[in-house]
Amino acid sequence: MTQPKQPKDQSWNAPRWKGITRPYTHADVDRLRGTVRIEYSLARSGADKLWKLLRTEPYIPALGALNGNQAVEMAQAGLKAIYLSNCQLAGDNGRMFHNPGASDHGSVPAAVRAVNSAFLRADQISHSRGRGKFDWMLPIVADAEAGAGSNMNTFESTKMMIEAGAAAVHFDDQLPSARKCGHSVNKVLIPTEEAIQKLVAARLAADTMGVPSIIIARTDADSASFLSSDHDPRDRRFLTGDRTAEGFHVYRGGMQAAIARALAYAPYADLLWCETSELNLEEAREFANAVHARFPGKMLAYNCSPSFHWRAKLNEEDIACFQRDLAAMGYRFQFITLAGYYMLNLSMYQFAKDYINSGMTAYSRVQQLELDMLEQLGHGKVRDRGFTGASYDDAVASTISRVSEPFHSSPGSREFELDGVDYNDGEATERTPLPHLYPSLEAMPLASAAAND
Repeated sequence: MTQPKQPKDQSWNAPRWKGITRPYTHADVDRLRGTVRIEYSLARSGADKLWKLLRTEPYIPALGALNGNQAVEMAQAGLKAIYLSNCQLAGDNGRMFHNPGASDHGSVPAAVRAVNSAFLRADQISHSRGRGKFDWMLPIVADAEAGAGSNMNTFESTKMMIEAGAAAVHFDDQLPSARKCGHSVNKVLIPTEEAIQKLVAARLAADTMGVPSIIIARTDADSASFLSSDHDPRDRRFLTGDRTAEGFHVYRGGMQAAIARALAYAPYADLLWCETSELNLEEAREFANAVHARFPGKMLAYNCSPSFHWRAKLNEEDIACFQRDLAAMGYRFQFITLAGYYMLNLSMYQFAKDYINSGMTAYSRVQQLELDMLEQLGHGKVRDRGFTGASYDDAVASTISRVSEPFHSSPGSREFELDGVDYNDGEATERTPLPHLYPSLEAMPLASAAAND
């Protein structure tokens, strides 16, 4: 069956794409996208939502989630975006500090899919139980690096993220075979030209799928010591002329190198991210000022890394003001990359030690904390069996089983009557919640405004 021909997308001149360069044409996109149009609703709505937040909020705080359950907790707490890190997922499998670049190609897309599934089920349960309108579908920012580095890999990786429902993806400029976590030093970079091609590949993939995905360019030049090739003249001023035994060129990394890379990436990315190995607010300001001198209004991202020793660098007042200060510099997306990984480990260790020492007294304290949260904050999900999905499954089963109920009742039986159904001019209204299927819950908590490390 031939699909109806759709008009060419003329939105590249829209305000959304101001400052974005595409070194290809609409004809190129039309040739590559094929004749079948598939709507990627979650990715599209997430990208639109995140873009609006970035343009209207002072900044968007986010945490790295390890799984769907953590992401649902973050949504209920009031966060407005979720970050998913390849390094964090590798760490959950015991591989973070061995070779994070060697993680399974599909691990992050699978995590994006799992988080979106958790969001969808939370939305279904909440709606079926008559709760007020609550937006569970937080946009997901995903680490699109997957251990390989060709342009075709970038193209396919972006497509996988969109199919899974990611709103935004980011790519760094490290050599994939030598990739290190963000806080590490002595990184190996790919040439600037190659990094730009990856950004173009990601944008092309999003365009062929008809999704306004947000592309984030990360540079690791600040803590880099080597370069895989010296063919790009933009890189040569940072080279010493020396070579390593592996054939890498010795590279003078630092903030000036990071700024040079960011300026080269700016026309091809929606946000720029300078990954650093140390906490330094003045360097963050230097980076932002240099970018905005050439590209006014360019949005920035900042990794509030758990690898930083925050209290060793800043006092309590400075820590409290840190994100607000960053926002004033243009850092619109601020996130703790490995938050889920560290919090899960810490909380489990603390509870296990307490349980060893005091047995069920330890659990009773946790239980009481849950009850206190329910009373004080309206946080009922931990205590509510319904949010495990069991009550939703029961509701589905009960709804299906009602088909056979009249055949087991006498004509005069009350079981023929749909108790609790609302009527509009004598007719039952559609989708009216039945009280015995959907018991009432506590009111939803109000949303509050508030790693690939």
